[in-house]
Amino acid sequence: MKTFSKRFKKLKSLIEENKSYSYDEAIKLVKNMGTTQFLESVEAHISLNLDPKFSNQQLRTHLNLPNGTGKQVKIAVLTESDTNLELTKNGANIVGFEDLLDEIGKGILNFDILLTTPQYMPKLAKFGKILGPKGLMPSPKSGTVTTNLKDAVLEFKGGKVEYRADKSGIVHLNFGKINFSESQLKENLLAVYSSITKNKPTGVKGKYFKSFYICTTMSPSLLIDLSSFKP
Repeated sequence: MKTFSKRFKKLKSLIEENKSYSYDEAIKLVKNMGTTQFLESVEAHISLNLDPKFSNQQLRTHLNLPNGTGKQVKIAVLTESDTNLELTKNGANIVGFEDLLDEIGKGILNFDILLTTPQYMPKLAKFGKILGPKGLMPSPKSGTVTTNLKDAVLEFKGGKVEYRADKSGIVHLNFGKINFSESQLKENLLAVYSSITKNKPTGVKGKYFKSFYICTTMSPSLLIDLSSFKP
């Protein structure tokens, strides 16, 4: 039987059993739940009525969080162009080609996002089993395959995030840090809901959202009343 710490039990006592909270109420409550000694992220976990084994029920895209995630993302760029210095000045942490491919082949993935152009995608195809499970394989839908690498680096550094539904149809997404203001977290959360709604796969039948929870990295989760997102 799973046991919980006194800290976790105390936080859980703040949540009313079987209650769904408006996103406004939930943000106020979750702001009081970051009680660890490190700066916790604030997360959304959204269960959707998807079966990703069907191509028309897959969800993988990106959105621009108005206030960023609060995390310093490490960006790698796979390119042979002579723009290495420019890309580095604009925030790219790693820029390379054969050397970067060698590291990926060895399973050395010292980055959070991998960007490249369409012409180099065939070079990455053989690394699908390494990059895929980590969600690091570049894709046009996620904005990580592009002909404008400079702008892509700037956007991802500025708060653009990629997300996808896992094999169970659940989206896991960080949308800020516990030290964000309530208004910053609300703006980001509304952007998450709006993006998932707008990118509803064509194959979805019936109800799209199953459940929508938010929490901090180390806290119990709060169920969101989906109707609170609607005007």
